[in-house]
Amino acid sequence: MVKIGNISLPEFPLLLAPMEDVSDPPFRAVCKDNGADMMYTEFISSEGLIRDAIKSRRKLDIFEYERPVGIQIFGGDEDSLAMAAKIVEVTNPDLLDINFGCPVKKVACRGAGAGVLKDIDLMVRLTSAVVKSTSLPVTVKTRLGWDDETKNIEEVAERLQDVGIKALAIHGRTRTQMYKGEADWTLIGKVKNNPRIQIPIFGNGDIDSPEKAVEYKNRYGIDGIMIGRAAIGYPWIFREIKHFMETGEHHAPPTIEERIAVVRKHLKLSVQWKNDVVGINEMRRHYANYLKGLPNIKEYRNRLVTIKTEAEINDVLDEIAVKYQGYEIDKTPIELINYHEKCPVD
Repeated sequence: MVKIGNISLPEFPLLLAPMEDVSDPPFRAVCKDNGADMMYTEFISSEGLIRDAIKSRRKLDIFEYERPVGIQIFGGDEDSLAMAAKIVEVTNPDLLDINFGCPVKKVACRGAGAGVLKDIDLMVRLTSAVVKSTSLPVTVKTRLGWDDETKNIEEVAERLQDVGIKALAIHGRTRTQMYKGEADWTLIGKVKNNPRIQIPIFGNGDIDSPEKAVEYKNRYGIDGIMIGRAAIGYPWIFREIKHFMETGEHHAPPTIEERIAVVRKHLKLSVQWKNDVVGINEMRRHYANYLKGLPNIKEYRNRLVTIKTEAEINDVLDEIAVKYQGYEIDKTPIELINYHEKCPVD
């Protein structure tokens, strides 16, 4: 069993990574259904919370079925982060996570997210301020460093543990890499195997198959895996990894009926949580990923992203279910989507 403060997780938990514009409550719900052991909200600006920004406040919404769930905040000012932590605590999540890993320009170049990797002393002060301001378990998600010359994650892990964090998730890239190249887990393994480190260490980056999850678990000794991009349009990744770990065999890929059922639930929750217009518009980014692998699906996909009512969308989903009934989608590698591709490094 893995412990994060007073939170008990399975022996080797699978965590859904916080992803901006992706890991909202509807998406978290379908991932939870398929085996995610713990999840996080999209990251929330500390300044936005303090200003009572509507979008930031809305991201605080969590539901009982999600637990354990963490709320993630980001910022570059000690007082603002501490105040935001107090606001978060009122909403009663299971833990509070600090984002020191977001690489996008609008965050990192304003001294927050991965931008804090340029100043480890500041990172420690920010973390300490949050820990002191809340009774919630505080965790951190970060990267190896700012660039290849500043891969200081080993020092970061020790110092953040010393100021009171209860777990650390590490993405195996630097900020300048964004999502390019292959994630380097060797330093994640070194952090985990450092005798000074007593908190759980979760690895993140490029987990796109059950085989890789097992390989990295055994090779690096980490306490669990955080999965992000591989779950976009494929929440079944969690159950497939768990099944492979338990049996050594592959779980059957989702049937067309399962795919359609998940799309329907995701759509229904999206509309309920956001409203008809926003919920339907924001679902459009998901259809291509959910339906990937079906032949000649483009016509249906084009209709799904243009029609404007939930009833019409469900009618198209009915057509897809009938047309592809019994169709077995070949097991193909899960696509790791670069959901920050429109956000330049410089």
